[in-house]
Parts: sequence; structure tokens; C-alpha cells
Amino acid sequence: MAPLGFASGQYGALAGMTQPQANSGNAVLFVCTANISRSPMAAAIFRAILQEMGGELNNWRIESAGTWAPQNRPAAPEVIALLALRGMDISDHRSRIVERDLLESFPLILTMESGHKEALLVEFRSLKGRVFTLAEIAGETGSVEDPTGGPPEAYAQAAEEIERLLRLGFEKIVEKSVIH
Repeated sequence: MAPLGFASGQYGALAGMTQPQANSGNAVLFVCTANISRSPMAAAIFRAILQEMGGELNNWRIESAGTWAPQNRPAAPEVIALLALRGMDISDHRSRIVERDLLESFPLILTMESGHKEALLVEFRSLKGRVFTLAEIAGETGSVEDPTGGPPEAYAQAAEEIERLLRLGFEKIVEKSVIH
């Protein structure tokens, strides 16, 4: 079962996942390079998974940024179209670069590649223990490949991988994103 239309097989099923619990709030920042493909996809897909799980979006702050992002660019047209096919509207997304104040306001920062994680930790040492790759939070290694400039299939594959990893790491994301 693949409720969002990206992941297939065991990763689309909700068996074994706990419902998000009410608390003082949660916040997660997704980070990629230009903030026009992977991180906006991750934020939108995570919102959809939360809603599917019965989570209250009002209790969540879910945002994205990029390590080398040009300011105020819309998401890639391929991403907007792909997510729209699954009922997700990110047409109002605008890219932004990571900055100290933004990063420090999130208890959990999830990057698409280990290089993003390393760059953040070199420049912002105070983030140690709060920055993970998306694969790492899901108990795996590797990166979500950047589809930018690739064929439509590359965007669909990135979305599938993001959804799969978000579902695998869902409980850890909920646990580590609690605002204290």
C-alpha cells in the first residue's frame, strides 16, 4: 500500500508506527543544496505522512532551506507537478539559505546528503546532536540523489526515496523534533 503514491511495498504500510503524541510542539528543518527540489519535497511529504497518521499539523513547524540556495526561487517545476499529482501544493514555496538563527530554532535538522551535514557542523558547531542525514535518522547510510536537471523519473525516484526514509525514521523524527 502506498498512500502517497511514491513508496511501495512494506514502506507504504503504517503497521507498527505509533501515532504522533500531543506535546509542546515539534519542529524539523529539511536541508538540501538549492532548496528547490529535495528539501521542499521532504517537507511536503512529511506533512502528508503526519496528516495520514492523525498528527496535528498545528503542533508542528516543518520547513526547508538550502546550503547554497538562491533566495526566493520557487520549487522546481518538476517538483511542483509531481507533488500536485499526489494532492500536495507547494506552489508558494520560496527557496532560502540556511542561517544561524534559522538553524538554532530547530531541535532537528535533516539533510539529504552527508556533505550537507558535515558543512553545517563545521560552520555551526552548536548544532552537534541535532543534525542527521535523512538516511541516518532512518537507520541507513547513503544520500538522497539530487534530481535537479535530470529526467522526470529522477524526481519521482527522489520522492520515493524520501518517502521511504521518512516512514522508516518516522518515530525517531517525532522523538527528536520535540521543542523543549
